[in-house]
Amino acid sequence: MRASLLQIDVNEGESVESRRVRVASLVREQAGADLVVLPELWTTGAFAYEEFGSEAEPLEGPTYEAMAKAASDAGVWLHAGSIPERDPEGPLYNTSLVFSPSGDLVAAYRKIHRFGFDKGEAVLMGAGEELVTVRLPETVLGVATCYDLRFPELFRGLVDAGAETLVIPAGWPERRRAHWTLLAQARAVENQAFVLACGTAGTHAGVPQAGHSIVVDPWGEVLAQAGAGEQVLTVEFDPAKVAVTRDQFPALKDRVLGLAPPRR
Repeated sequence: MRASLLQIDVNEGESVESRRVRVASLVREQAGADLVVLPELWTTGAFAYEEFGSEAEPLEGPTYEAMAKAASDAGVWLHAGSIPERDPEGPLYNTSLVFSPSGDLVAAYRKIHRFGFDKGEAVLMGAGEELVTVRLPETVLGVATCYDLRFPELFRGLVDAGAETLVIPAGWPERRRAHWTLLAQARAVENQAFVLACGTAGTHAGVPQAGHSIVVDPWGEVLAQAGAGEQVLTVEFDPAKVAVTRDQFPALKDRVLGLAPPRR
């Protein structure tokens, strides 16, 4: 399976519309990949809190339309990162969109864990409530976003739902880059799954971004990692390694705590 992570540079000198057009073009250039992944809130910047309200869009808004067309043109599965979604009957959400190679929206995930400690995203956006998985021909994706990476119970839930490849778009700050790499590897090892974590580059509202998008295998080995600036990180991996790893070292079978009660 071939995956391309697009580490987008989000900077204040580029309009949202211009960036949307540019990113759609980058997605089209990935024709031949099986899966393309974009970062969190790449239209506005994850730390540009003051822009969330003005740039929020309905689920089937301009980013939806541009990314659906790009996925169809390239013939790829596209995790289009996340957008500030405006629900007409509720608050804003940090919502991820996943498209099929035909351009159909197959999943939308509203970020469950909001960052900010009683400010920023934590107060401006509503919290999602549902775990989301997406079945591809080669693997089952488990979808999470940025700050979710710090909450292992979410990923256990995704694994219980069948996830084999964990996809995590982010706008992770440079000052905590060490945590980004450490947590990506931890989530891979403890869940015996591939991790594809795609971050932004550039500076959002004065906050330098970590970049360093990363792909980790079920044993915690880093298969590929980007640098700090905008780039496309492409890697080939064998999804069958998940089943092999879980069979060779069946640690997940020894779980005791946090298991769902048996059905009656």
